[in-house]
Amino acid sequence: MYVHIVFSTLNRIPLLNSTELRVKVWKQIKENASSKGIYLDMINGYSNHCHCLISLGSNQNIEKNNATYKRRIFFLDQ
Repeated sequence: MYVHIVFSTLNRIPLLNSTELRVKVWKQIKENASSKGIYLDMINGYSNHCHCLISLGSNQNIEKNNATYKRRIFFLDQ
C-alpha cells in the first residue's frame, strides 16, 4: 500500500530555495526513512513543500494522522 505524505515548511516560507539544497534534503530524508524501515519510493517538492510516496510493509498500518511517519522520516522517533 502506498501513502502520499506532504510536508510544508513553517508558514510556507521558501526555505528550500535552491535545487542543490533540495537534493541534499531529499537524500537525507530518504536515508533516514530507510534506516527506520520506511520504504520511500519517491520524493520531490519545491521551495516550500515536499512530497513523499512511501510504501507500507505488511507490519505497518495507516494511522488516522500520518504525523508518526513524518516524525520517523525526520528522525524524531526512535
